[in-house]
Amino acid sequence: MIDRQSVRDNAKYLQSVRPIDPEEICEYIDGQPHPAVVKQTLREEAFDLGLVEREDGTFVPIDEEPVDYRQWAPEAFPEAYSFALEDQLVERYGANWHRGESGETLRERITGLKEDYFAGADVEYDETAALGYAIYHLPDYYAAVGYVLETLTERGLLDRTLRVLDVGAGSGGPALGLHDYLFKNGEDDETALDPEAALVDYHAVEPSASADVLESMLAETSLNFRSTIHRTTIEAYLVDEAGPDEFDLICFGNVLSELDDPTAVVDASLDLLADDGTVLALEPADLETATGLREIERAVAPPDGDVTIYAPTLRLWDGKAPDDRGWSFDVRDDIDVPPFQRRLEEGQSADDGKADQDAFINVDVQFAYSLLRTDGERRYPFRASRKRHAPLSTMEDHVTERINLLAVKLSHNLSDGGNPLFLVGDGSQQVDHYAVLTNESGLNRDLQSAPYGAVLEFENVLALWNDDEEAYNLVVDAETVVDAVSGY
Repeated sequence: MIDRQSVRDNAKYLQSVRPIDPEEICEYIDGQPHPAVVKQTLREEAFDLGLVEREDGTFVPIDEEPVDYRQWAPEAFPEAYSFALEDQLVERYGANWHRGESGETLRERITGLKEDYFAGADVEYDETAALGYAIYHLPDYYAAVGYVLETLTERGLLDRTLRVLDVGAGSGGPALGLHDYLFKNGEDDETALDPEAALVDYHAVEPSASADVLESMLAETSLNFRSTIHRTTIEAYLVDEAGPDEFDLICFGNVLSELDDPTAVVDASLDLLADDGTVLALEPADLETATGLREIERAVAPPDGDVTIYAPTLRLWDGKAPDDRGWSFDVRDDIDVPPFQRRLEEGQSADDGKADQDAFINVDVQFAYSLLRTDGERRYPFRASRKRHAPLSTMEDHVTERINLLAVKLSHNLSDGGNPLFLVGDGSQQVDHYAVLTNESGLNRDLQSAPYGAVLEFENVLALWNDDEEAYNLVVDAETVVDAVSGY
């Protein structure tokens, strides 16, 4: 058995001098183990030592600075991951996987998965369901998670050395998006990655057949994205404590709606969070899952508790909590149709003489998310003041009055051809509040141009009650000033 402490000691000595070469340090270890054994030991100890492996087989210290802020705007699902998924489909069904009986089976399974999802029924992920789910959801989940990670890098809150717990990892969409966001080299080429940019100890919890798909997808990631798949439920994982004691990032990617008691699971997972870590919860944008996410968020982060909502639903009033519907989600540019989705759709056309794009092509990037922390950090530090702002919880007292507010923009334009309409909240609202732009001017242009999650200050906005929607309308007209105080 190799002397691990000796390997560690030699690595610590050399890392400040020159790249660590397994062939060199094997000579200084009792028994002179084979360089391959030393290399494997260094890989296993790399995270604790803060070492990344180079393509030439040597090891060097990881950059201690946090991940630089970088914008994320993928135009397509990466080709390497597309090939990896198609390889699995070909292996399982043959070169014409999208045609004939196999194509029909996959299309039926995707349709059934969607029907079960919208009906709130339990879904069993056998091999066919796992592959169908991957065809339909890998690309949009890949794209969505990077936009959420982007908000953490704005203030340097995402470390290059990262221990990750991915709950309900599925076929790997969030994992691959995390990988590419961390290892992107910052150049204009969206596909260019720097294999030494990060050091990740990634742990996936996935009990279904999707774990097999995930394993194949993770094979395409960097040497320094080291992964372990726990083929068990999150409930069992939490009881068995099968992994590390704490994590820097705990990700719930589109899984909370499938858990029996998601609030209890998130609450228990917070005990595994590092002091400066983040829980990232991501759900589809539809009403049930998006509002369900807000219910969980509000349950685990009461106003007098130790958990802080980092983004996007900031609480701008101390001691207050919202009780509105909470249907808030972000919308980003669609990605290109991936080839495997196009093939499945074309297979239907060839087999049946018809095609239904809406059924098998999924390139919309729309998602609800929540970032939770226990160190008090918030994306924007602003607080509302009674001297300057009216809480949304008191809007009943201000109907037909012009008032000042501080609120977060919690939607994109929701109107269908009428006046631009945006959901807003300040963390005190008990019903929905919508800012309605009736007359755009240079003084209120920020309402429309500010991004999702921005903090807006409203001056001289008119408060009205909307009986039809049972919500408040905040009328922004030529007399209203709207400033994005968070900047963008």
